[in-house]
This record gives sequence, structure tokens and C-alpha cells, in this order.
Amino acid sequence: MVELAAGPHATADPQERARRQDRLQRAEATFEPLAVDAAVARAYGRIYAAVAGSGRKARGARSLDLLIAATALASGLPLYTRNPDDFRGTESLIDIVAVQPATR
Repeated sequence: MVELAAGPHATADPQERARRQDRLQRAEATFEPLAVDAAVARAYGRIYAAVAGSGRKARGARSLDLLIAATALASGLPLYTRNPDDFRGTESLIDIVAVQPATR
């Protein structure tokens, strides 16, 4: 939800902003966000170690992706993403499910 919430603010194009706002509102109506809690914080360490151990950078811009992965790990849930490469190195800890964007 964090990435979706930032989306409308990350474009100057009014039509794209409206599409992103619509996507955010549909997700908010469909899904209940999972909390970032102590279990997620502990899982983050495992995710971080796995990514760093695979030779990939585990800090900076990737931090949000790792937090998403840690939330999936702590919750025992698969991670659905349009960008599975963002989660390379975590496959031994979580089930990553690649999804295709919906057609308009």
C-alpha cells in the first residue's frame, strides 16, 4: 500500500495521476494492509542477510522491497509482485508469485 500511496504523487501527468489514484483506492477497498510490527522487524534481518548473501545490494532504494518481503515472511504469505527481480535472493525464504498487469 505504501508504494501505491506514493504513486499519484510521483507523476506530473494528470491522467496518469488519476489512474494511479484509482488503483490505490481499489486496492484499499480490496485488501487490509498488514502491520509492520516486531515480527516483521525480525524477518527483515533474515531477508537482508539473504539478499546480501546473494551478492545484491540490500540498502538504499531496495529497502522498501525488503520490507515488503519481510512482511510476507513474517505473515507466512506468498509475495505477489509485478517485479519479481526486485526480490531475487529471497526465494529460499518466501514464495514469490509473478503477476502480469491487468489489461485496460
